[in-house]
Amino acid sequence: MKQGIIIGFLGQTQDRFSAYHSPTDTHEKLKFAAAVEGFSGVEMIFPYETGDSDETMGWMKDLNLEFAAINVNIKKEDIFVPGALSRPSKEIRDKAVQYIKDAKDYAEKVGAPLVTCCPLADGYDNLFQVNYSKAWRYTVDTFGEAAEYKPEIPLYVEPKFNETRVHCTIDTTAAALLMLKEINNPATGVTLDFGHSMYASENPARSLMMIADSGFGYYIHTNDNDARHDWDLSSGTRHFLHYAEMLFYAQELGYDKFLTTDASPRIFDRVGYFKRHTEFTSALWDLLSKLDRNEFFDLMDKEDALGLLDLVKEKIYRL
Repeated sequence: MKQGIIIGFLGQTQDRFSAYHSPTDTHEKLKFAAAVEGFSGVEMIFPYETGDSDETMGWMKDLNLEFAAINVNIKKEDIFVPGALSRPSKEIRDKAVQYIKDAKDYAEKVGAPLVTCCPLADGYDNLFQVNYSKAWRYTVDTFGEAAEYKPEIPLYVEPKFNETRVHCTIDTTAAALLMLKEINNPATGVTLDFGHSMYASENPARSLMMIADSGFGYYIHTNDNDARHDWDLSSGTRHFLHYAEMLFYAQELGYDKFLTTDASPRIFDRVGYFKRHTEFTSALWDLLSKLDRNEFFDLMDKEDALGLLDLVKEKIYRL
């Protein structure tokens, strides 16, 4: 089991009301990541954190870190604030596709295994705002074009129910899979963000298995929330059993990518906060790895729901 972090959370973050911690450059963020025992991978935001590839690779080597992914941001530029992949303007869509292609170029240079993209600006705020059919077709076509470029660097899509739009186009795991099935490119996958899945009233374990059964790739972001807002809390602090079940099935699948932390320390000490996150996830992973899985699956086959509740109480909750 490997753990990583989206390094943006090791710099300054902010919400509508406050800014948290001091600004840091990419090198400082990588130093923070290396200081957290348990982190060995990083997800870096393209193009705002990536910088010179040779310099970045040198820092990574010195700090004994490796890439979990390159995360391409297609919502920050003024032209993308109202959307990127789904816009009526072909010029804007082409610019978004080029961002993703450039991120793939960078990933190839630094040896990152995949590029992931969360198209948060694509969607709508008001009813009667967009042509749903055209917006969907534009999204499928643009993401498909980006996926065709350098297929040796897989392109993953990260669904989110809403934010920055009130309704995101790729809002659920099912929507992400529908898009990928239309694109029909094996060099694609879904980034399953635990908190986004909870926020969309999904069951993350079931969502993970839906992706796996579809034949597409899967990559996991870890965090938690109250299922009403994407708070990016530390994993297991609100939905312990959901988190345990997702990791249980990740083990069943032989998951070998990074479990990448998409959590925000906000008011807490950064290194201390993420140290506790990695310790918790490692301990839970170890507990789950020692379970007799046949016990669980045999009871499932027998439809013994009460027996499974007893097993969960005894083996996972340890009560």
